[in-house]
Amino acid sequence: MDDAAVLFLTGAGTGLLAGGGSCAAVQLGLLTGAVRDAPRPAAPVAAFLAAKLAAHTALGALLGIAGAAVQPGPRVRAALMLAAAAVLLVFALDLLGFPPARRLLGRFGQADGEHCAPAPGARRLRRPAVLGAATVLLPCGVTLSAELLAVTSRSAVAGAAVMAGFVLGTAPVSGLLGMGLGRGMAVLRGRLTVLVGAALVAVAGWTVMSGLRLGGWLPETGGAATAATRNVTTDATGAQVITIGAADRGYQPALVTARSGVRTVLVVRTHGNRGCTRAFTIPSRRLERMLPETGATRIDLGTPGPGRLRFTCAAGHYPGTVTFR
Repeated sequence: MDDAAVLFLTGAGTGLLAGGGSCAAVQLGLLTGAVRDAPRPAAPVAAFLAAKLAAHTALGALLGIAGAAVQPGPRVRAALMLAAAAVLLVFALDLLGFPPARRLLGRFGQADGEHCAPAPGARRLRRPAVLGAATVLLPCGVTLSAELLAVTSRSAVAGAAVMAGFVLGTAPVSGLLGMGLGRGMAVLRGRLTVLVGAALVAVAGWTVMSGLRLGGWLPETGGAATAATRNVTTDATGAQVITIGAADRGYQPALVTARSGVRTVLVVRTHGNRGCTRAFTIPSRRLERMLPETGATRIDLGTPGPGRLRFTCAAGHYPGTVTFR
């Protein structure tokens, strides 16, 4: 079996076993917009997934050729997350009966009121296709793992294969979720639709917080009085070593206190990890490291001064802080 076929199967397995739920959560707003007002959700869901497949396959080819230079940094992705939250809020306001939101969405192929004639088939599918392609701008942590494989393949064909496999692996979960959303919104017409809109407002708020966290734009809060110190040691060279674990659903410990003004190395350990936390990010330094599923990754922090160093996964989830004193 050639390298492209192996990477395709690897991507498909990763998407099926680890990526479906994670990606569906990050891209929920785009998927909701794709099936909004669709009398039959099958066609919009298919258009959404087909465009998502095409966009990610093209990205995989680019990553295989150009490598990490194609990937946006954490603050660029954070800005994209905030933009996605704004789009999701528009969809939520539409469900809640806010007329300007309905008129705005009408420009993207959505019917503008019950008395308007149905849009032609191509126009009805334009919006789901655009939103499906836009998922390439909102990768979850597991997607970043697949992108790393595409980068290291150094081949357009192999890079495209791993990303295509990954999207196809996530397709069952995304497809079922899209069908459920479409049919659910068809049933929940009228007053009950308010519940769906309120839920989307909450998801938009969660996305905003994740984006602000990923960008390092959240304001400073209170002290870290309960921060752990037992994970801070000194090696034979006199360097301070901070060790944290990256589990599937968070970093342990998430709060650490260390000395300022000394050379410091951060060690992040993983053991069978396939979650978002593998994409370890320090927003203030624009630093990202893709951690192995199992192993230890050393990150030289130089000589930090007093203050806080925040870290998170590449999707803005599972935050942690090292406080230097």
